[in-house]
Amino acid sequence: MQTNIPYIVFCCIFILLAPSFITAQELDTISGIRIEAERDTLVSVGEGIPLAETIKLQDSILADTILQPQGNGLLSDRVDYKAKDYIRLSQKENRMFLYNDAQVTYGDIVLNAGLIIIDNNKNEVYAFGIPDSLGEYTQKPIFQQAQKTVEPDSIRFNFDTERALIYNSRTQEANFNVRGEVTKRENDSVYFMQNVRFTTSENVDNPDYYFYARRIKFVPDKKIVSGLVNMYIADVPTPLGLPFGYFPMTEEETSGFIIPSFGDSNNRGYYLQNGGYYFAISDYVDLLAIGDYYTNGSYALNLESNYNQRYKFRGNVSFRYERLLESERGFPDFAEGSNYNLRWSHSQDSKASPSSRFSASVNLGSSDYYRESVNQQNTGNFLNNTLNSSVSYSKTFEGEPQVNLSLAARHSQNTNTGIVNLTLPTLTASMSRIYPFEPQVGAKKGIIENINFQYNLRAENRIATYDSIFFTPQMFDEAVYGAQHSIPVSTNFKLFNYLSVSTGASFEENWVFETYERSYDEETNSVVRDTIKGFDSFRTYNFNASLGTTLYGLKSFGKDKKIQAIRHVMRPSISYSNNPAFDQYYDQFEQINPADPSQINLVDYSRFDGTLYGAPGRNFSSSLGLSLSNTLEAKVRDKDSTATEPKKVTLLNNFSMSTSYNLAGDSLQLSPISLRGGIPVIENKLTINLAAQMDIYALDNNNRRIDRLNINNGGSLFRFTNANVSFGYAFSSKDFSKDTKNKDESENETYRNGGRPDDLFGKGTDLDGDFYEDGEDPFDDGEEEEVNSEWYKYKIPWDLRVNYTMTYSNNARQNEITSHSLMFSGNLELSPKWAIGASSGFDVKEGGFTYTQLRFARDLESWRINFSWVPFSQRKSWNFFIGIKSSILSDIKYEKRRDRDRSL
Repeated sequence: MQTNIPYIVFCCIFILLAPSFITAQELDTISGIRIEAERDTLVSVGEGIPLAETIKLQDSILADTILQPQGNGLLSDRVDYKAKDYIRLSQKENRMFLYNDAQVTYGDIVLNAGLIIIDNNKNEVYAFGIPDSLGEYTQKPIFQQAQKTVEPDSIRFNFDTERALIYNSRTQEANFNVRGEVTKRENDSVYFMQNVRFTTSENVDNPDYYFYARRIKFVPDKKIVSGLVNMYIADVPTPLGLPFGYFPMTEEETSGFIIPSFGDSNNRGYYLQNGGYYFAISDYVDLLAIGDYYTNGSYALNLESNYNQRYKFRGNVSFRYERLLESERGFPDFAEGSNYNLRWSHSQDSKASPSSRFSASVNLGSSDYYRESVNQQNTGNFLNNTLNSSVSYSKTFEGEPQVNLSLAARHSQNTNTGIVNLTLPTLTASMSRIYPFEPQVGAKKGIIENINFQYNLRAENRIATYDSIFFTPQMFDEAVYGAQHSIPVSTNFKLFNYLSVSTGASFEENWVFETYERSYDEETNSVVRDTIKGFDSFRTYNFNASLGTTLYGLKSFGKDKKIQAIRHVMRPSISYSNNPAFDQYYDQFEQINPADPSQINLVDYSRFDGTLYGAPGRNFSSSLGLSLSNTLEAKVRDKDSTATEPKKVTLLNNFSMSTSYNLAGDSLQLSPISLRGGIPVIENKLTINLAAQMDIYALDNNNRRIDRLNINNGGSLFRFTNANVSFGYAFSSKDFSKDTKNKDESENETYRNGGRPDDLFGKGTDLDGDFYEDGEDPFDDGEEEEVNSEWYKYKIPWDLRVNYTMTYSNNARQNEITSHSLMFSGNLELSPKWAIGASSGFDVKEGGFTYTQLRFARDLESWRINFSWVPFSQRKSWNFFIGIKSSILSDIKYEKRRDRDRSL
């Protein structure tokens, strides 16, 4: 939930600053107070002794007014005190002196200092620091009231009026560190300050920049009134400032104007971006309305809203529309176009309703939005060519059996082709498995007791359209809808104690509400398809069974060996499936043979072709599936001498081979053999993934499979048809150090919109020039420790991520590598303040670099400099940014960019 959005450039500068101008008569000094020791009375130090209790020890001052507050203007609460070295009462001056780690408590006010003087005549207290053995001014006063803390050089405070004079105060208000020369506290509601410096720098005494205000009046949670204020950089005044200001304040959400950023574009002229208004509607929901305007007439509108109700739900929704003009009207290169994007994310708290759940993840819009948008730089989004959305509601009805119901709407969009696929909606219902023969007590055993069945329902309305007619009536013209009921029945059992057997059958019934009759029109010499409205259905069934087991092989070499043992695990399995032919759902029509008009051909068709679930299979199939998976592991003596068990290392991970044999076929009965597996190179870091297909059949002159073995056709036993090898590896300097802490990778904006979760496609750049998403600081390693510049001389922090893939294809004797690429991304800290990074790749097949981004960042304590550069490609561009780190001063910045070229 956003709060206190600034509505003028420097509004946030003054949040929660204390006080302003004080007249010369009000600036009393306490530097001349003398501490006289003559005839003073020393009192033993006590921790937390009430002031009244201590003063009772001295008969001569029993009647002091600080003991029994009476009438208006006197003390309304008890004053407690303590000190480390001594407490001294001066009868002559009627004062009390507390020295070294002194503390006075009065109500919610706590005052700590090296020296505190309590004046009983004036009901005032004075606080100072004290010099240490080296003459340094230490134990400066610390004034605390409720959540407010002030650290000045000295304080004068009156118990009666609760007014205070504070000299050289240092305090923190919101994100600012504030130092005021003189502060006057009128009461809890009004403060005045004179000669105030405030900054977001951690060094308040010697900041790299600050804002200097001559006079300030501060009313907490209400308003700030200031005089002339201007900005200083390295103690040099700048013309950046305001003559006066009035700023309303509140701790709650506040509506206000959003100041736009400005700049110029090569194609659209000067612009104002992200200006508008923030609506703090309630504690649960807000609304941000902003827009862009270019001097050539281009504009954009953006609406964003966040909502959150604790323990129930939370989410956000945004909509952006852009009207883009290229060049100027009347010029030959003038062009215009528009794009839009809608995003919605909703999540429900698991505690809100355990039996039901609603969620949404929507990202839809124009196919060219991420390529042409003028106000987003997320490179991973424009490289991604699909947009996906899902909105779903699910409900569970407890009982026996349990029923699950789900209603969902889904969207998939290819931004290259513009094809949009929708399901509006999809209804699914399922009933939990029922075991009709299970025993009343004990586990289920045998083929009968394990028999089970369930019921599933799936109803859909599918729409295939183009984004050019999205949200128009035409998109519903080709909608197809229907429902599918299925009842699977299965059982499993052990055979000979070593073989696992499972078998089952499935019955399906499909409902449709449109079918398609086909006929031949002799006049037009074409096939005519007639749509028949009305309910129709067809039913199918199939049978399947599988048999599998696990075999173990172990070879021991002895516990004194480095490799103590190797274990081979094999999991062979055989499966059988039977799918009958459903000829009863097929018809025929006569068609003239185009090659010989004197001949009439009979064409088979099904009226269910083109319906939601398609036509039932006409060809009988009976196939036998064979698969074998292998895992190879080794036990290796651990390098750690204190380890009691050997270390297990995987040599081959789930290397599998699979094929199928068509029992009902006359030829080409054996399908290509699929190989898949992984070779672990570095444990939990690098695994080489392999996949390939081999075929035993040969090809004819037209590169079609024939019923002849490849070895009998002059070739090898197996013919490789395709293969793929890929791996991904990420490592950093931390992997080579003793500290192996790894930070979890936070979800970023690019990943939420369908891009990659890493930065192989580059990092997104927002309008503030920050290409570190989700608040990531390039100089923050997640460790609370002081940076040692000497450490960088021999150990420079770095990280590198590499992805490699190669695909080989030989389906039709092409014998070529169809894709071969290497992608990489890395970051390097040259010094504690300098960081550089790069994301790129190399297409080995085409011989060129892929999308490349170079990044540079400089930490300037309170400021930051970012520079990102895309040196080539159609998105060639660069962006330079310098600004204050603090988000509250995000409007104080300088940015210059060269926008990428766009073609509408």
